[in-house]
Amino acid sequence: MSAHLFGRFEMADAVDAVLEQWRRERPDLDVSPIGVVGRLMRISRMWDMEIKDLLAKHGLEPGEFDVLSTLRRSGEPYELTAGTFLKVSLVTTGAITLRVDRMRDKGLVTRVRDTADRRSVKIRLTPLGLEVIDRVLPEHLANQARLLRSLNAKDRDRFAAIMSGLLESYGDTPSTATP
Repeated sequence: MSAHLFGRFEMADAVDAVLEQWRRERPDLDVSPIGVVGRLMRISRMWDMEIKDLLAKHGLEPGEFDVLSTLRRSGEPYELTAGTFLKVSLVTTGAITLRVDRMRDKGLVTRVRDTADRRSVKIRLTPLGLEVIDRVLPEHLANQARLLRSLNAKDRDRFAAIMSGLLESYGDTPSTATP
């Protein structure tokens, strides 16, 4: 069954049943937002499980993968100050401290003093962390492509643009921090 982003699905999904029930029970309410929000929430939960399963095969949690990815994207020497990392990753200080501690124990990252500012600490990929992200990333991207397989390239681009607009409307824009 092929889904078309701006067309109608040939088959009803679980959210269609919910919408039908609410329209029957509360015809006085506009329940159409459920059609978008409900579907986004359902697919998010499904994708979250799929991504967690893939990363678990590599001994990683999604948050750890995010740390590895953020550091790898920063370019050599694959390190960021803790403050910059917090700005570009939108993770809370407490969460990142615990995550980095666990990842340090796994040998994936290390903390080093910033030579320019001894009060500042940098989070750096270890050679093992670099090897892990470079090995897992292609599989992660292939998994994401698999999750989107029912959409053609044009629909993926449109869907991405629509979601980008929604994120921007909530202020989710690139950080001004430079990694």
